[in-house]
Amino acid sequence: MGNRIDVAEFIKDRQHLDVFEELNWKGTFQDYLDTVVSNPKVTRPAFERLYDMILSYGTDKYVEFKKEITTYRFFHDPELTGRDAIFGLEVPLMKLVNIFKAAAQRYGPERRVLLLHGPVGSSKSTIVRLLKRGLEEYSRRSEGLLFTYAWCLNREAEPLVWSRCPMHEEPLHLVPLEMREALIAHINSSTDTDYEVYVEGELCPFCRRNYEELSSRYGGEWNKIVEHIQVRRLLLSEQDRIGIGTFQPKDEKNQDSTELTGDINYRKIAEFGTESDPRAFNFDGEFNIANRGLIEFIEILKLDVAFLYDLLGATQEHRIKPKKFAQTDIDEVIIGHTNEPEYRRLQKNEFMEALRDRTVKVDIPYVTKLDEELKIYQKDFCGDRIRAKHIAPHALEIASMWAVLTRLEEPKDAKITLLQKLKLYNGKKVEDYTSDKVRELRKESEREGMEGISPRYVQDKISNALVSDRAGGCVNPFMIMSELESGLRHHSLITSEEQRKRFTELLQTVREEYEKLAKNDVMRAVAADAEAITRLCAKYIDNVNAFTRKEKVRNAYTQQDEEPDERLMRNIEEKINIEESRKDIFRQQIMNYIATLALEGKTFNYRDDAQLHRALEMKLFDDRKDSIRLTNLVEHVVDKDAQEKIDIVKNHLMKHHNYCEVCAGDVLTYVAGILAREEPES
Repeated sequence: MGNRIDVAEFIKDRQHLDVFEELNWKGTFQDYLDTVVSNPKVTRPAFERLYDMILSYGTDKYVEFKKEITTYRFFHDPELTGRDAIFGLEVPLMKLVNIFKAAAQRYGPERRVLLLHGPVGSSKSTIVRLLKRGLEEYSRRSEGLLFTYAWCLNREAEPLVWSRCPMHEEPLHLVPLEMREALIAHINSSTDTDYEVYVEGELCPFCRRNYEELSSRYGGEWNKIVEHIQVRRLLLSEQDRIGIGTFQPKDEKNQDSTELTGDINYRKIAEFGTESDPRAFNFDGEFNIANRGLIEFIEILKLDVAFLYDLLGATQEHRIKPKKFAQTDIDEVIIGHTNEPEYRRLQKNEFMEALRDRTVKVDIPYVTKLDEELKIYQKDFCGDRIRAKHIAPHALEIASMWAVLTRLEEPKDAKITLLQKLKLYNGKKVEDYTSDKVRELRKESEREGMEGISPRYVQDKISNALVSDRAGGCVNPFMIMSELESGLRHHSLITSEEQRKRFTELLQTVREEYEKLAKNDVMRAVAADAEAITRLCAKYIDNVNAFTRKEKVRNAYTQQDEEPDERLMRNIEEKINIEESRKDIFRQQIMNYIATLALEGKTFNYRDDAQLHRALEMKLFDDRKDSIRLTNLVEHVVDKDAQEKIDIVKNHLMKHHNYCEVCAGDVLTYVAGILAREEPES
């Protein structure tokens, strides 16, 4: 039967009862006041708590195109090691957090609906899911403490029966309005911190009824009333419907606004005698249970008009109207998300003017930076999650490149291609484009990222390629491109043949780019001889030095002085597109750089100059490719000597470029075919 597991011991060793006791703290109202004086932030309203939660994970800053960007580590999903991490949306997220900041300081956005607007699959739901989970976790940490209370109307009963406030209210609501301002002023003067307590709102109908009953019993003596109060630590939880609410529209005929504000409990009417008794009402609508936290509206603009009326009051006045009861105060972040068609309908609907006026829209576009888009697929298809199959180098990069290209607008400058625009956005240098010009490119493309291919489509097609019989043990870029192209014929979000044609043409663009990437990998593997590159570099520098000084070069073999080898220098310079007219400037720049290093006591290394390093590799590749005879792979006539050289190249690809046995052989054959086509006919 195997080894027996003692479940009781197993659980006991892993339980932390002291943590449980801390999370389930209970105390008197006086205990709570003492806590407020020592830590007044326990009274924070919902927006302020949300903003502080995001900041608690830390921030980073970087400069992109001369603009400082603040990134929030919270959106990297540190709690679940990046499972829901958001990539490439630093600017939209910075704008969103700035809205939270303004709302936390009570500048106005706290009385608005926050609307995340963008195309399908642009991370709107993921952002809200992160916020909800972040609030849950924050409420369990010492810096995120918050409290509510429960009632016990009969202190003589055994055991005591406690009834929680159904809306998890702030305990200071129990202080009558006419006394509250003075009490809060006294708290603020007594605390040692700079934070000032600020509390709005009144008791919910259920707590108000209990308060009035006890007030009548004790002749209004408040100290007696609060003896029936037990303050408790509040742990936000979406699963338990405490402080986190989610509302998703259903069929319009079945929608009912009581789902938001609660409904009458008809079984209890006979017990309490009237529908307007709070004890005969379930305060369990999404607005009720989300009090003190956050409510998410999925596809908010698909709501029925009756729901929107509730939404208007909930945003502007922070009040809701349960059936048969007076308006009830709430304190929660209201955030919804919607896609483009619903938002356009809102703009055209004149009857929705009040909602538009109470809405703060935040655009959440698709990612338009290649490296960030690539991270989305690496998260899902790299590491331990993919064990049975190997994904060839550049396969995910090519899929990412195509996805981003579909989202970019054609540049107005005819001198730059769409692919060059993608590289500029990704931080690569293209010709003489400066940071200012790249910023202009972004500004002229107002809707960039709001249309195009969704990451979900690409993820689905990568999955298809992984399970395909064609894949064998390795998935190469062509398999993924084939899946991407075949899926376009049935893509439900492609609305025109013109759009389908454009996406297909962009696939051809990335195929051509992959050809360059594959050739570059093979070139580096063939030219992977550091000593040979060092010798070639030294020879080039000697000739450049002689050229700039108008001197001759000593031939190491004949010991004769000769003119600088112009052919050698131009062969190298042409590899990196240095034109004849610019060669003098380029050579002088190299010698100036070497001279500067010498003054600093440093020596020149070709690896420090990426442009020159690439040129030397390309030159060495051209010199060696004929001896390796890669092109013979196409005709399957490789002799033993050539095979040994090819195996060396193959092993280098596997060791240094993440190729496997299968895709290393495939890429060599593929590049051999390209070289065979490029060879001039004899």
